Amino acid sequence: MAIVGSGDHRYERVPLWPNMPRGWVFGAASDGAVNSQDEIYIFSRGYHPVTIWNKDGSFISSWGEGTFSANPHGIYIAPNDNVWLVDRDFHIATEFTADGDTLRTLGEKNVPSPTYYGRPFNLPSGIAIAPNGDIFVSDGYGGNRVHKFDADGQLLLSWGSRGNGPGEFALLHNIWVDSSSRVFICDRENNRIQIFSDQGEFIEEWVGMRMPGDIWITNDTVYVVEQGPGSGVSIWNIDGTLITRWYGDEGVGQDTVLDGHGICVDSEGSIYVTEIGSGERVSKFQRV
Repeated sequence: MAIVGSGDHRYERVPLWPNMPRGWVFGAASDGAVNSQDEIYIFSRGYHPVTIWNKDGSFISSWGEGTFSANPHGIYIAPNDNVWLVDRDFHIATEFTADGDTLRTLGEKNVPSPTYYGRPFNLPSGIAIAPNGDIFVSDGYGGNRVHKFDADGQLLLSWGSRGNGPGEFALLHNIWVDSSSRVFICDRENNRIQIFSDQGEFIEEWVGMRMPGDIWITNDTVYVVEQGPGSGVSIWNIDGTLITRWYGDEGVGQDTVLDGHGICVDSEGSIYVTEIGSGERVSKFQRV
């Protein structure tokens, strides 16, 4: 297998991860997340929308069959291992237990908010939780807004509009909040990540990307899946310095990313990229 990345961040794609039950397929694998037990949750657009796996690819469980729209989008696992799922076409973000019991829902199912008023939600894309428990949702495809809720789900603040200036978005495709409560937005169609304070104040932007689609931050290392031509993965220091990057159009074929859409990282530093389009798979890149 080809080695991708460089320096201390070199990886080899694990062939045929995971060990899919006979007759099962992911369909378009939209996003992934890792819980405190290093179990990998994959949110996909097939018959089994939420599947759970060990790091070695062994199947654990699945749930959510018949629950979601045709375009489930983002997943985030909270520190207590509850699972937040963002259903783009149903216009909601829902909290579940680890085994799939519904706890609460933000937004109203099948009722998009008028874009003129900028209220939650109109085709949301992702969700993340700050260290203090505040909840941030990227209202990406229709709203062009970021919505901040307190831990009880009360709306505190919204910001953003369509455009390409600071605090403006072309498509908020996913979101993360780091250990300093800075809010990172994958502003995909503007080929950048924008960073804000938890009060919505613009801090800076990172550019030089091919349509960043998803972001995962752990131990002050930032992992980004880029959806632009070739698709790929880039890894950054928390200050915005690029560590390494690889793209699918650089000659390593099936050993890299075909159609990356989501990204997550386990405790060993292995990267999982969920793929849609021609990929419709999950690629595990194990650190070497």
